[in-house]
Amino acid sequence: MPTTPPRWRRAVVTGGAGFVGSHLCTALVEGGTAVVCVDDLCTGSPANVAHLVGRDDFTLVRADVTEPFAVEQPVDLVLHFASPASPADYLRLPLHTLETGSLGTRNALAVAREHGARFVLASTSEVYGDPRQHPQNERYWGHVNPVGPRSVYDEAKRYAEALTTAEATTRGVNAGIVRLFNTYGPRMRARDGRAVPTFIRQALAGEPLTVTGDGRQTRSLTYVDDTVAGVLALAAADLTGPVNIGNPGELSIQELARLVLELTGSRAGIRFVERPTDDPSVRCPDIDLARDKLQWEPRVPARDGLARTIAWFRDHPEDDPRDPPR
Repeated sequence: MPTTPPRWRRAVVTGGAGFVGSHLCTALVEGGTAVVCVDDLCTGSPANVAHLVGRDDFTLVRADVTEPFAVEQPVDLVLHFASPASPADYLRLPLHTLETGSLGTRNALAVAREHGARFVLASTSEVYGDPRQHPQNERYWGHVNPVGPRSVYDEAKRYAEALTTAEATTRGVNAGIVRLFNTYGPRMRARDGRAVPTFIRQALAGEPLTVTGDGRQTRSLTYVDDTVAGVLALAAADLTGPVNIGNPGELSIQELARLVLELTGSRAGIRFVERPTDDPSVRCPDIDLARDKLQWEPRVPARDGLARTIAWFRDHPEDDPRDPPR
């Protein structure tokens, strides 16, 4: 895999002011690609791209991708990363989440089709639901509750994958699909409901870490720099996928909590709370396809990535206004 992304002239990143999207914008600009960031800021933040605003090669457009949008300049790459992605967000914005996965994907695909650009859909390991296959490879169809509380996110992404595949096979859009696994790192919101920021926020505040259920359920944590490298590797490849981009180093939620306690020096301990409905029991990617076709695999160990993330949270203690009230 090349150490720097190829020189696309211009990329559109939907959801580019969000957590992963903002890191993609940064990597692209630093690699010599002009970026048009499209975001309605319902979960993203201008602060995430403040270091890019004012550059000639970066444009922030506040727009809702569920409405058709156009880009006048030539575009080589469209990265569709717009979507509420954390439980706190998609449970608060269920209809918008579904519409972003359906109408938003249609509109982003239309931009790629108009410009003859490469299109990459950010899908998710949540398409596997509470899996009956472990680890999960891309041939597994998943085990998803279509009417459960998480379905607004799971099914939005499953539909987006189907729509992207149909556009590729019937209209010739040069499309790729990435399934992201539990990405974490700087710029996550402290109260977005995901385990890593929740545990770090609680540990730094001296509060017990709230582990759901018995904490034996597992996740596979991928540091955001590794995720960005995997996404750009797929963008540069002639591959539709879907392709798992994740870390096969599996951790239980309880192990994650204890690691955060160790790295923060917190003595607050753990408090067990009720487990959410349809919370997956296991989550671990099979990344053989990414290794073989993209020469990609994660490089940042969980301990190192968590230490970097904790350091960022120490420097950014303020709550984000998009977070739900305490």
